[in-house]
Amino acid sequence: MAFKSDIEIAQAANVLPIQEIAAKLGIPNDALIPYGHDKAKINADFIKGTAKSNDGKLILVTAVSPTPAGEGKTTTTVGLGDGLNLLGKKAVMCLREPSLGPCFGMKGGAAGGGYAQVVPMTDINLHFTGDFHAIGAANNLLAALIDNHMHWANQLNIDPRRVTWRRVVDMNDRALRSVTSGLGGYHNGVVREAGFDITVASEVMAIFCLATDMQDLENRLGNIVLGYTRDDQAVTVRELNAHGAMTALLRDAFQPNLVQTMENNPAFMHGGPFANIAHGCNSVIATKTALKLADYVVTEAGFGADLGAEKFFNIKCRKAGLSPDAVVLVATIKALKMQGGVAKDNLGTENVEALREGCKNLERHIRNLGKFGVPVAVAINHFTADTDAEVEVIQQFCEKYHVKAIKCTHWADGGEGTTEMAEHVIELCDSGAAQFRTLYGDEESLWDKAATIAREIYGADDIIADKKVRDQFAKFEEAGYSKYPICMAKTQYSFSTDPNLLGAPSGHVVPIREIRLAAGAEFIVVVCGAIMTMPGLPRVPAADAIRVNEDGQIEGLF
Repeated sequence: MAFKSDIEIAQAANVLPIQEIAAKLGIPNDALIPYGHDKAKINADFIKGTAKSNDGKLILVTAVSPTPAGEGKTTTTVGLGDGLNLLGKKAVMCLREPSLGPCFGMKGGAAGGGYAQVVPMTDINLHFTGDFHAIGAANNLLAALIDNHMHWANQLNIDPRRVTWRRVVDMNDRALRSVTSGLGGYHNGVVREAGFDITVASEVMAIFCLATDMQDLENRLGNIVLGYTRDDQAVTVRELNAHGAMTALLRDAFQPNLVQTMENNPAFMHGGPFANIAHGCNSVIATKTALKLADYVVTEAGFGADLGAEKFFNIKCRKAGLSPDAVVLVATIKALKMQGGVAKDNLGTENVEALREGCKNLERHIRNLGKFGVPVAVAINHFTADTDAEVEVIQQFCEKYHVKAIKCTHWADGGEGTTEMAEHVIELCDSGAAQFRTLYGDEESLWDKAATIAREIYGADDIIADKKVRDQFAKFEEAGYSKYPICMAKTQYSFSTDPNLLGAPSGHVVPIREIRLAAGAEFIVVVCGAIMTMPGLPRVPAADAIRVNEDGQIEGLF
């Protein structure tokens, strides 16, 4: 059989009208806001009316440290959801929307892969229902209002040198990291240094995904600290009176999106912050709505478990009052061999010794997840070049930690390739073994919270920072933000801040370059090493292969 790409498989899918998918969850037609025939938003009034005495079981899908070989969290999330539905369970997947940056950069799309995808794949990976455009517009409206306020009377006495709010665009564009705005004379505003982040790194995105309702959304937007006065007083969005207009731009986007898998099972896709520079989880409102409508909810967190899962537990679950029942840790033999020192070009060759060495990375993630009190299963996301001997190495390795590793073939077989894993996850959820806890308490100092993450999750000896950064920690404490959780912005490729240090390094230190206040999202961003909040494109971007063919179909999007 000829090889088919993800986009070719998706374009051949038998897609049902979205109303039929909604009916599986008891969502009536009048609660849908259709975007074409195959996707829709769920009306806010319906969400307010959802009520059930018991929520469904919550399952997190995370992964080992990412490599260029790929891990497949979204693919596994979709495959597991399809597998649960095949077993007769009422299951929903809660996913993040893809960013255009990776789609046209290096990573590609984020709608799953093979026969474990959500569709329509091209729509989802491109403009979808416009949520990211709305988030970018709200972010940039605030930026324009700040500059406009300073151009006129500047009654709030905002210091142009101390504006912390940055503009955003949902594209990898390194040239915009640092810019000078207001050039061209008096009529073009106040000259100042500024810059752009990628939309998924915006505090508006983080707020969008943590807010519980429209009122909470507006309140959080109002709490954003946009900069400081000349006498070092914080200025909020509420003082600028911008939060109402920002909320208006986000009103429709805030309603969760409903799509379907290739096996016609329901999936919510809503929000999409990166986990290396934001909290990396889909929206609280989508997850909570799904828990009211389904018996099992499978959600994902970005990048490896040291980033996405840690933030899912310490930020999202803490803030939203969620209590997960099981974790599925995705591992691929290719990724673990790369963690064991094998070059990318040689990953297709059996190498049991390198795999055993690479399992140190898997071990660290298993141990880390155990610290949150949630039972773990390992999904071996199977590739055709994987050998039985290699699969057995991982399974025997995991047995030592009383964790079951199961070979999953969902990329090729859809839900049928994950039924064994689905059965095991049901057992874990129903066992009552989950005793969820966060890694640190609210009362600990901000510095101690960051140090705890570095030591307990990254295997570091300590964190380090110069006096300016240490003083900023103290200032945020004094300003009343001491109870906020920490959002570590760090490379996704290593437990350390060196992306080339693979495996499970220990004894290193984590250098903190700067910290940022996200008063609306209610966390402190701790920027480590050389991480960028505006990525750049690779030498050969994925955009090179994307085109519209003679039949009007998009090609090259993977």
